Amino acid sequence: MTLDTTPDRDPAPAPEEDDDLALRRPAAAGESSRASRQWWDRNADEYQEEHGAFLGDDRFTWCPEGLDEAEAQLLGPTAGLRGRTVLEIGAGAAQCSRWLAARGARPVALDISFRQLQHSRRIDEQRGTARVPVVQADAAVLPFADGAFDLACSAYGAVPFSADTAELMREVHRVLRPGGRWVFSVTHPIRWAFSDEPGPEGLTAVGSYFDRTPYVEQGADGRASYVEHHRTLGDRVRELVGAGFTLLDLVEPEWPDRLAQTWGGWSPLRGRHLPGTAIFVARRA
Repeated sequence: MTLDTTPDRDPAPAPEEDDDLALRRPAAAGESSRASRQWWDRNADEYQEEHGAFLGDDRFTWCPEGLDEAEAQLLGPTAGLRGRTVLEIGAGAAQCSRWLAARGARPVALDISFRQLQHSRRIDEQRGTARVPVVQADAAVLPFADGAFDLACSAYGAVPFSADTAELMREVHRVLRPGGRWVFSVTHPIRWAFSDEPGPEGLTAVGSYFDRTPYVEQGADGRASYVEHHRTLGDRVRELVGAGFTLLDLVEPEWPDRLAQTWGGWSPLRGRHLPGTAIFVARRA
C-alpha cells in the first residue's frame, strides 16, 4: 500500500464565517463534504489548542466522558494490537493512531482536513518520533484496496459529518479483512432532541428524536459552512447490518465523578441525566 502522506503545503483558504445562520435543512453529500473540509481546515488550530491537553498527543480516548481504549479495549485486547493494520477515520491530529503505534500496531490516520493532518505532523516533529502515516480523503470514498486493514476505528470523526453513512459503512466493510472490527463513537442520538447546552436548558427536549433533517450553518449566500447529520440508534444498527457487519456491543459511557470540565454541550450536569456518547462495536463477517 503506497501512501502520499506528507502535508507540505498550505490548503486553499476557506471562506470566513460571518454571523452564519443555524438552521435545519437538507444537505447532500457534496455540500456536506465540502463544508466539513473547509470548517475543519479553518478551525483546526483553535480545536487543537482548546482540546489538545484533554486529547493528549498519544492518548486514545473515545469521547468527552474520557473513556480510554486502554481501559475499554473495544478493539480487542491491547496485547493483540501488535502487527495489526488499523485505519483511523476522521483522525484529526492522529492522537489515537499514535497510541496504537506505541503498542505495535501499524495505523494509518485519515482525515478530510488538510490542516488537521498538519497538526499530526507538528506533534510528530515536536516529539521526535516516527511519523504516523496520514491520508487526506473523504471517509465515504476510501482510497484503499479491498481487505487492506485488520481494524478500523473512529473517535467522533467523519461519521456525523457524512451525508451517506450507509455508504461509509460499506466502504469500511470493503477495506477490512474478514473478522475485522469496526468501532466508532458519535454523539448519542438522543441528544438531537435536546438543546446543545451544558446547563439546565440542555435537559429539556425541544425537538423530535426522529427528525433526521441535517443541522446546517450557512452564510448569507446560502453556502453551508458546517453540516452535521443525525441518525437514530436503529438507523445506525441497520446501516451496519446492511453493510455486512455484526453488532457486538453498544457502549453508552456514563459521566465519571472525577471529570468536572465542560466540553461544548457535554457537562457533569447533563452527563448525570442523559447519555452523551454512543460507541458501536461491530465485526466484519
